[in-house]
Amino acid sequence: MEKEKIHLLKKELSTRGPKELIEICLSLAKLKVENKEMLTYLLFDAENPIAYAQRLKQDINEHFEGLNLHYYYATKSLRKVLRLIVKYSRFTKNKQGEIELLLHFGTKFLATVEKDTKHYPLLGLLLRSLNKSRLLIQKLHEDLRYDYVQEYNALLLASKKHYLNWEYQLNKPELID
Repeated sequence: MEKEKIHLLKKELSTRGPKELIEICLSLAKLKVENKEMLTYLLFDAENPIAYAQRLKQDINEHFEGLNLHYYYATKSLRKVLRLIVKYSRFTKNKQGEIELLLHFGTKFLATVEKDTKHYPLLGLLLRSLNKSRLLIQKLHEDLRYDYVQEYNALLLASKKHYLNWEYQLNKPELID
């Protein structure tokens, strides 16, 4: 079975009635959990993506509170948190909220993960989140950028001071001027 192009699906949906569209949306929501989450976001949270990001920060805090500190399990759990952030960014397409979540992730990471860890995949999660937030900050408008640059640079400097094995990492994030 071939998948149809988006413009053909859009044309077909425009010919359907409201009741039929409701049935189609509900059947998509029943098919996959992510579709249901996307529909929930679009119906209830799309008006205020920053408030949605604040609620996700609370979820991130809960994940960090229940974090197993063994490096292997911590890495698995933190990857799950980063997948949550990626899912948020796919739903909202809001760079500002994604930056807030990534910087919050970095702050909680510093507060939770031991500073003498030598597990490079665990440190790599922090490095990749910092690199991604740096790229997103550089794409923001200058008016919004200043506060995030300050927070990012402070987090980066704290990471360099906190982790003993920071200098051995590849693709280290850089300060933003």
